[in-house]
Amino acid sequence: MKIKKNDTVEVITGKYKGKKGKVIEVLTAENAVRVEGINLIKRHYKPSQAHPEGGIVEKVGTIHISNVALLDPTDGKPTRVGFKFIDDKDSGKKRKVRISRRSGEILDK
Repeated sequence: MKIKKNDTVEVITGKYKGKKGKVIEVLTAENAVRVEGINLIKRHYKPSQAHPEGGIVEKVGTIHISNVALLDPTDGKPTRVGFKFIDDKDSGKKRKVRISRRSGEILDK
């Protein structure tokens, strides 16, 4: 997956187009992500041990991963993600990092 938890993304298509938020969860089996403040859904719960008072609870729904784009750290605009192998200074081995295709900046620290 090119998008990971805690990445800042922008919705590029659909009902929430143009909205930005932080990725809360990545669901690899469903090719979906949960983005903070986007696609809020309401669930009605009967009183139970998990929800003693019951009522209406607002949750974050999923969005297909193809409908979001990672934001470039330099200018804050949507970018594609690429991969690159760089030399690791500590171990002397190469490691795979994500890069922004827009600016070429490394996304993984």
